[in-house]
Amino acid sequence: MFRVNSFADVLKHLAVMAVIVALLVVGFFFVYLPATTNHGESISVPKITDMQLSEAEEQLDAQNLRYFINDSTYKPDLKPNTILTQDPAPGSKVKEGRKIYISVNMKQPPMIKMPKLIDGSVLNAERVLKSYDLRKGKITYVPDLQQNAVLKQFINGKEVQPGEMVPKGAVVDLHVGDGLGNTEFEMPNVVNMPIDEASVLLVGQGLQIGNIIYVQDSDKTDGTVVRQRPVAQPGAKIRVGELVDLWVAGQERTVPTID
Repeated sequence: MFRVNSFADVLKHLAVMAVIVALLVVGFFFVYLPATTNHGESISVPKITDMQLSEAEEQLDAQNLRYFINDSTYKPDLKPNTILTQDPAPGSKVKEGRKIYISVNMKQPPMIKMPKLIDGSVLNAERVLKSYDLRKGKITYVPDLQQNAVLKQFINGKEVQPGEMVPKGAVVDLHVGDGLGNTEFEMPNVVNMPIDEASVLLVGQGLQIGNIIYVQDSDKTDGTVVRQRPVAQPGAKIRVGELVDLWVAGQERTVPTID
């Protein structure tokens, strides 16, 4: 035991105790704690985006880091298990054992409902497909009076109906109307007919009046069709919706619109 013979001895004892406490504090915070927590040491996070999950796992293990998948999505242009994002970002300083949060590309695409493209335009179909994360494939024009209208939609050669479940990212092929139709018939002859009668005949058979060219110095009565294109010759066929150009005798005049 310490003997206290004077006030000076008390001060000496207090000073010794203060030194002991100071040594303990310094030893704990600057020796023991850094040794057990690697204080002051950090690891630079590697870039693992665009890597395959197995490759990234090896790299993280080598640096005593871990990963945790907190999200996944599907991108058809990337391989399954490709790492899409990471947190913390590459180059960040972290401690050993830190978790790196990642999102990966799914192996199988999720299933979604096929949107309705039929009866809409090709441009509208492109917009709808993009909004549904589907891809536009081959466009095949088929005979139909609905010009540029989507008639049918296919995936992998199979026709699909609106509302059917299809894989996200699928390629959708389209059958689109060419505006002409598929009804063929013999080309009518309107030469020598008045332009009004010729127009009624052509429109009544599902044809369209193209250019009307007026011809001067003709021996025909003004307003008479003197020539047509396509020519009405034996075996000549025309399809519904096609244009017919007419040459008309006389001065240009207004031709009634026929619906």
